[in-house]
Amino acid sequence: MTSMERVLTAISHREPDRVPLFLLLSLHGARELGLSIEAYFSRPEHVVQGQLRMLERYGHDCIYGFFHASLEAEAWGGSTIFREDGPPNAGPPPIRAEAIASLVPPRIQEQPGLRRVLEAQRALRQAVGDTVPIVGVVMSPFSLPVMQLGFDHYLDLIFDRPDLMYRLMELNGAFCAEWANAQLAAGAHAICYFDPLASPKMIDPVLYRRFGAPVAQKTIAAITGPTATHLASGPCLGVVDDLVATGTTMVGVGEDDLAAVKESCRGRLTVVGNLNGIRMRNWDDAATATAVKEAIEAAASGGGFILSDQHGEIPWQVPEATLTALAEAVREYGRYPLPGGRG
Repeated sequence: MTSMERVLTAISHREPDRVPLFLLLSLHGARELGLSIEAYFSRPEHVVQGQLRMLERYGHDCIYGFFHASLEAEAWGGSTIFREDGPPNAGPPPIRAEAIASLVPPRIQEQPGLRRVLEAQRALRQAVGDTVPIVGVVMSPFSLPVMQLGFDHYLDLIFDRPDLMYRLMELNGAFCAEWANAQLAAGAHAICYFDPLASPKMIDPVLYRRFGAPVAQKTIAAITGPTATHLASGPCLGVVDDLVATGTTMVGVGEDDLAAVKESCRGRLTVVGNLNGIRMRNWDDAATATAVKEAIEAAASGGGFILSDQHGEIPWQVPEATLTALAEAVREYGRYPLPGGRG
């Protein structure tokens, strides 16, 4: 099977030839090219070359067309802070609550950072066609306000000015759908809908159901391709039914009992996860193989499972040798039918 065939079979809740592997590597391409992280993301051709080199090196089953989340903050007037050994972060929040009433969404084609992403995804699609899924990324209208306003003002808005929170999410929803569809038109096959505030560990599910879930339903319905809702390491077990109701296809699993999540999602959502990227920094070959086998044992039966990390981005500090061992372990232990006739 090609990677695309393997993934499509898995998300149809059937068993492909082996468990698909998504190595969500946004930063390691810089090391492949001997560049700083800031220099790497400054030109789309760097990301194209980095992603293709990593695909050849590890033989995993996706291309990650994601640069960094703060590009969306930049589009709304914010900035990016680069680090030498970690993901870029958003600078000071660009929006004040009193400006929300007159705010208008940015235009995608007028944003240099977003145009770089589209250019890279376009070139990647030309390079791999439909043999390997290309994953684009958007921030959810419910979680983006943390970067737009800062966490303290985000909570102020929810509790004290819900009218402005609804207004901001409406603007963000329009922007999110347009940004997702621009990536699909450029070359992405699917969209990762990052929504960490949907996790019960981050916010009371009652508030998620009041604010985040309705806007997710509306926004995902406006996105013209499949979506994977990712809670960026946050547990999802308490909101699985809510995520199903949004119309999403997959869920990125964080700090959850993987077997329990798979049982809750079986036949409804494809489970993506949930190797611990922080622990992964110190795994040797034996620890890597054990983690892969445990995840496969917990969730691979019957398809509907893609092995990946739990955050949606593998840390810079994870060595290349560990990634190689991880890919080899999936090829050795992830072949269907699983041992013992399970599935």
